[in-house]
Amino acid sequence: MTQKAFYDWQTAGGGGDVMRLVSVLERLDVPWCVIGGVAVNHWADEPVVTADVDLVIALERVEEAVCALEAEGFKAERFPWSVNLKGHSKVSVQISTEERYRAFPARAVAADVWGILMRVASLEDTLQGKLAAYSDARRRPSKRQKDWLDILRMVESHPALAETLPEEIRAKLKEFEP
Repeated sequence: MTQKAFYDWQTAGGGGDVMRLVSVLERLDVPWCVIGGVAVNHWADEPVVTADVDLVIALERVEEAVCALEAEGFKAERFPWSVNLKGHSKVSVQISTEERYRAFPARAVAADVWGILMRVASLEDTLQGKLAAYSDARRRPSKRQKDWLDILRMVESHPALAETLPEEIRAKLKEFEP
């Protein structure tokens, strides 16, 4: 079974939605990249299936991209901090419009995730995004716990990242050392 076939199986055809998403964004030639769990899956040694695809698009091109995605069959719901999209599968797409992610597309790398070529936030940007999410006390505890595990997965795969972490996070990491 290919990675894409496994992802499709887990998300009821999510690979097709992700491929349509990528195709539209590439056709528009907008600066964009995936962030969050999908980006972590690229940078961590052991990926985990997620039905959430978080991404950032150059802010001035978000509306253009959303209109093009709606024309491709995605349904959009707009919020002050994001635009959420739903295609034909279990995959949920969230385009973040938060300022902290604005520069991420310029530093993105091309990557194969689940057998799908896409743009992924840089290692450092992915970590910074996860640190911001983990530090947000307004997030549900289960989401913050997942953010913490994503940080751990990235540091396990790239030990040098530990030195770039805030002191309180490094101290918490020490609790897990053998």
